[in-house]
Amino acid sequence: MTADGPGGPLAGVTVIDLTRVLAGPYCTLVLADLGARVIKVETPGGGDDSRTFGPFIEGKSAYFMSINRGKESIVLDLKDEAGCSTFEDLLAGADVLVENFRAGTMERLGYGWEALHARYPRLIYAACSGFGHTGPYAGRPAYDVVVQAMGGIMSLTGQPGGPPARVGSSVGDIVAGLFTAIGVNGALYRRTITGEGMKLDVSMLDCQVAILENALARYFASGEVPGPLGTRHPSITPFQAYATADGHVVISAGNNALFARLCAALGRPALAEDARFAENAARNANIDALEAEFEAILTTQPTAHWLALLEEAGVPCAPINRVDDVLADPQVAARNMVIRADDPVAGEVRMAGNPIKLSAYPDPEERPPAPGLDEHRPLITDGGGS
Repeated sequence: MTADGPGGPLAGVTVIDLTRVLAGPYCTLVLADLGARVIKVETPGGGDDSRTFGPFIEGKSAYFMSINRGKESIVLDLKDEAGCSTFEDLLAGADVLVENFRAGTMERLGYGWEALHARYPRLIYAACSGFGHTGPYAGRPAYDVVVQAMGGIMSLTGQPGGPPARVGSSVGDIVAGLFTAIGVNGALYRRTITGEGMKLDVSMLDCQVAILENALARYFASGEVPGPLGTRHPSITPFQAYATADGHVVISAGNNALFARLCAALGRPALAEDARFAENAARNANIDALEAEFEAILTTQPTAHWLALLEEAGVPCAPINRVDDVLADPQVAARNMVIRADDPVAGEVRMAGNPIKLSAYPDPEERPPAPGLDEHRPLITDGGGS
């Protein structure tokens, strides 16, 4: 790799980060991994709530450290004249402000979009909140599980006939953070043309609607209200987990050619010619019969046996990995997706790497640690945030 500048493509961009917990900090983590300087402005009396979330390593939150690596911290009271003065000095040298308060909070502090744009016309203002700054729910609080429930994804997750299930990762927060980071990069590009900043208003609920993909398409096309399907895909068969002699194997065959290769690998090539299974529409209509045919074969051997056969045949397949399996996977290691940070208190902390691999920049195995509360005050105030 060759680098055309230090850090990443956002080197030279300064982000003032008023966010806490997950959605906003995930956005600013992405920006930091892309090279931006992120100054995390925290509240007096403990800072970001997630500093108190477990699990802990030597008394420090592993949760907080994993989402806030590479950032700087300063504690400011935005209801105090001195705190506001320092904050405004930071804004004068900043490119982006990210906040995830409820709608109206920044206005009450005197730092709403209209006020900031008048004083800092190049500043990009990114707001990531539960319900956005407009609409009847704008003033409501939200957490990940709230928007997963309201946004429909919880009704699609789990086993048919089972209770509602939250997606195992905080997709309500993380997706909103990613959309906000995308918006910030778009606004930075526009500013190179116009010289002017803009406001981004990202709602966690909106983001959940945006990722419903097939469920929305099915509803608009047929009026059918989708429900949970376990591991099955609503429109592609086979596309699910099947029982083996010692567990499960995931098999995906998204076209007729792959299906024929799959059947041959399983020793049942005639299944590809069976009228019930010859086309995807027929396979969807006869999904239970196909599952019975496959599992009668697959349950005769362990998962590893079938993975070897299917991989050799070029059929997309996978084991169902636990977290420890993921971390031991050679592909994950080859892609540098487990990195480390040397924390002065917790020692070596391992965490997920940056999935955005850039040809012009290195992807270091070691990253700067998350900041201690108010750790960078001298650096930030002496440097004026620039």
